[in-house]
Amino acid sequence: MKGIVFTEFLELVESKFGLEMVDQIITQSELVSGGSYTSIGTYEFGEMLQLISNLSKNTEVSTDDLLLAYGEHFFNVIETSYPQMLAMYQGPIEMLASIENHIHVEVKKIYHDAELPTFTIIEQTENTLSMIYQSSRSMHMFGLGLMNRTFKHFNAAAEIRHEKLKDDGTEVQFSIKMI
Repeated sequence: MKGIVFTEFLELVESKFGLEMVDQIITQSELVSGGSYTSIGTYEFGEMLQLISNLSKNTEVSTDDLLLAYGEHFFNVIETSYPQMLAMYQGPIEMLASIENHIHVEVKKIYHDAELPTFTIIEQTENTLSMIYQSSRSMHMFGLGLMNRTFKHFNAAAEIRHEKLKDDGTEVQFSIKMI
């Protein structure tokens, strides 16, 4: 997993729960990296699982809610670092429908070894989108957070429903309807 995912996560933890919490979850985790991350490094996904799990235990906030908040936070990175990419889209449905064939292609140019989820479009209209998320990492709630912020970025609103197609969250269908 790319280091920027770790550095931004720890930044979110510090801003929401304080530096002491960052130190606490790092200390509680068995991290090969020692909890020292750079945005350009690559680290084991298991380290992220430990950090999120320990944060959940310490704050009594579910991992799903933490991942949702983190996805919403991470959208700030996209807005700040890649405004030209966001400017290419007329609206949120168009942007979300292009995740697999455009956005992830651009991410791979920057981070060649990034392991990204896949999104398969089931149906798309001007105001609706149905797609399947697949990832062994089961971080669909992070994706939902990114989707929420995508609509906010475009000053639009939507009803976003998600249904686990596999109990472990490795395959999830998102049904999106603009309102």
